[in-house]
Amino acid sequence: MSSLTSSEAGQAASARRKKRLTAFLFVVPLLVFILLTFVAPIGSMLWRSVHHPTVVELIPRTIEQLQRWDEHGLPDQATLTVFAEELHGLAKTRQSGKLAEELNRAFTGMSSVVKTTARQVGRLDPEQLDEQGAETLLKTHRNWSRSEVWYAIKRAGKAYTYDYYLTALDLEPHPDEGIKERSTQIYQKLYSKTLNMALVITLLCALLGYPLSYYLANLPENRANLLLVMVLLPFWTSLLVRTTAWIALLQTNGVINSFLIGTGAINQPFEMLYTSFATVLAMTHILLPFMVLPLYSVMRGIDPSYLRAALSLGARPIPAFARIYFPMTLPGLSAGALLVFIISVGYYITPALVGGTDGQMISNIIAFHMQSSNNWELAAALGSLLLALILILYWVYDRFVGASNIKLG
Repeated sequence: MSSLTSSEAGQAASARRKKRLTAFLFVVPLLVFILLTFVAPIGSMLWRSVHHPTVVELIPRTIEQLQRWDEHGLPDQATLTVFAEELHGLAKTRQSGKLAEELNRAFTGMSSVVKTTARQVGRLDPEQLDEQGAETLLKTHRNWSRSEVWYAIKRAGKAYTYDYYLTALDLEPHPDEGIKERSTQIYQKLYSKTLNMALVITLLCALLGYPLSYYLANLPENRANLLLVMVLLPFWTSLLVRTTAWIALLQTNGVINSFLIGTGAINQPFEMLYTSFATVLAMTHILLPFMVLPLYSVMRGIDPSYLRAALSLGARPIPAFARIYFPMTLPGLSAGALLVFIISVGYYITPALVGGTDGQMISNIIAFHMQSSNNWELAAALGSLLLALILILYWVYDRFVGASNIKLG
């Protein structure tokens, strides 16, 4: 009897393991998808933001010599000669342009200096470099006589560096003053502008979406479903088409200005396109369904008898709504606000098309460094800081509101 019981227990355990294995195999495709499309790209971004071995691979002997330099005055003659020799080799293999691009990021204006110097040094014979290499270097351009240039080369030669994060925070290293803040604060202003615009978009979506969701939730189901299809209708149209439609509406000779001038309301057209106003308006329209859907799903499940009971007990409509109905809709409002805010912070195509210079967000600068300036490391640092900022805001939200209170339905 005991052996039979043991056999049955073994079969039951085997069946449970088989079920767990089957369930795991069903989840494997999702795990692989998340790994390839989420974890791997973010990991690559974080890695590239701190790892940049290009300069040290191009001029390894110069970087090794600069490690012994005290960062005051010019490096010694041997270091200048070694750099001239390596620059001569890069000129012969047509890689001086790559070094020029890298050093231009470290010190503005060095692209033309490196290319010109490479041409001058490249004309020398290899046996002349020991005697004339350093002299040719200093005669070609005055920048080679500046200690801050060599300090920038030394820092650019680090395979692992946090300099891109300093740049993303509008801080820059200086040999005599340590780390100092830039006066322009370009990226800080862009981060602040992005967060402000995302907050305004979220508030506008809440103000527009809440009454619409309330109206839909209190309609008969067949009419509510019909109107809900109208809310979802923009999802059936390409984002590019919807954004382009706003260009036709907001441009100087567009639909809105033509209508206002035709009715005599204004004499001169408004400059609405390529502004922050255009970005906020277009993104509010695009992201409004992300606020309506969570609100509607939560409101639809609220029993209307609660509000009627409060009114029957003598409560006024507005206090009854504020104290009874509104708190029950907070999970949907929180979910919608979180969705709209996080999506709007990272939006790219709409600010790029309708925002122009005034309405651009941090995502547009990240795209610029990836596509135009080819500075992937700075783009990765900017993206990493944006990710950290969103995680911090989510932590603050969870701390004071509670992520468990979010409901999508």
